[in-house]
Amino acid sequence: MKAARLHAVGDLRVALEPDPVAGPGESLVRVTAVGICGSDLHWWGEAGIGDATLDHPLVLGHEAAGVISDGPRRGERVAIDPAIPCGICRPCRDGYRNLCVRIRFSGHGRQDGALREFMAWPTELLHPLPDVLSDADGAVLEPLGVAIHALDLGHVHLGASVAVVGAGPIGLLLVQVLQAAGAGTVTAFEPLPHRRAAAAALGVAVADPAEVAEPAALRELTGEGVDVAFEMAGSDEAVQLAMAAARPGGRVVLGGIPGDDKTTFRASTARRKGLTIAMVRRMNEVYPRAIALAASKKVDLTGVVTAHYPLEKAAEAFGSAAARTGLKVVVEPSPAA
Repeated sequence: MKAARLHAVGDLRVALEPDPVAGPGESLVRVTAVGICGSDLHWWGEAGIGDATLDHPLVLGHEAAGVISDGPRRGERVAIDPAIPCGICRPCRDGYRNLCVRIRFSGHGRQDGALREFMAWPTELLHPLPDVLSDADGAVLEPLGVAIHALDLGHVHLGASVAVVGAGPIGLLLVQVLQAAGAGTVTAFEPLPHRRAAAAALGVAVADPAEVAEPAALRELTGEGVDVAFEMAGSDEAVQLAMAAARPGGRVVLGGIPGDDKTTFRASTARRKGLTIAMVRRMNEVYPRAIALAASKKVDLTGVVTAHYPLEKAAEAFGSAAARTGLKVVVEPSPAA
């Protein structure tokens, strides 16, 4: 099979490798679609993410869909949950599998990911993909799951006012999830014009962060502040804007991943407002909800994907994703017939 491995910063090579063999409790999956995530771009552009660093050639990719190639479910189209929890640590026992202390995650650390034609994966983590969803849709279910998990952490009440700072793919999916959940006024803050346009097309208010740098301009847009502010950009400026946009006693959910593994903000803003801050760690058991939302068309996944590449052009796909001229870039290792 062909696989794309990251050898160093920006050094992504496609080569032939032996097909993987499914072990006990696993199925062999022919991978049909893989989305490139912001976390993948950290690996590609920095050879690491947070406190994890590249120490061997790694197959990236955790947003994936495919077709089961063996066993009783042979031929079934599936979305691939990328997180393999241990099931026995305290977080797992408490129901927080996303916080597992021994988690193995597709395309992270020592665990090869989905940018290859075949992967062996735990059968229980392969979710049936309805016919109304495409293979690319199946890959985008993972970022949709992150958006749903962020919503859960935000405790958004019916009719609540909300700000979303960062209108990349996850931010745009979060906007749709908020609308499906009955949020009231939603405002998206995004510096890139084409992403502001994508948010505006969803029917929410949009603003360039540069235009609300002064407190008076932000107050004119948000009044006394929003009930919940979500940061989905990964920069200190985005975090500070989310906190500035939140009302006193409000909630701020931080979902972006900073490049230098540090997040800073004005303590006086958070303290004087008495803000509650929640941190997003991937997702927790939300694939069934994500599939149901997408299959019922309450959330549109297709519009988030703006480019498709074959596996042979994986390096080009990463360059395109890093340029942020579009939205979600999808690589197709073994396209559906």
